[in-house]
Amino acid sequence: MPNNNSQGGNSKGDTSKRGFASMDPEEQREIASKGGKAAHQKGTAHEFTSEEAREAGRKGGEASHGGGRRSENE
Repeated sequence: MPNNNSQGGNSKGDTSKRGFASMDPEEQREIASKGGKAAHQKGTAHEFTSEEAREAGRKGGEASHGGGRRSENE
């Protein structure tokens, strides 16, 4: 039975104006950029080596394409 409670909750139709995820994507990028710049100035930002970046890209490709490439024999 659907939840018709208008006093909040975490149902899928919520349009709360609070939180990072509810912000405009451009505003999210701006805030994230400020955080990244601050971390670099402070010296605490992680900088990927080319090997780490390659591995992250490989994993991302697997995740977004259903687990990797399939051979013609499958």
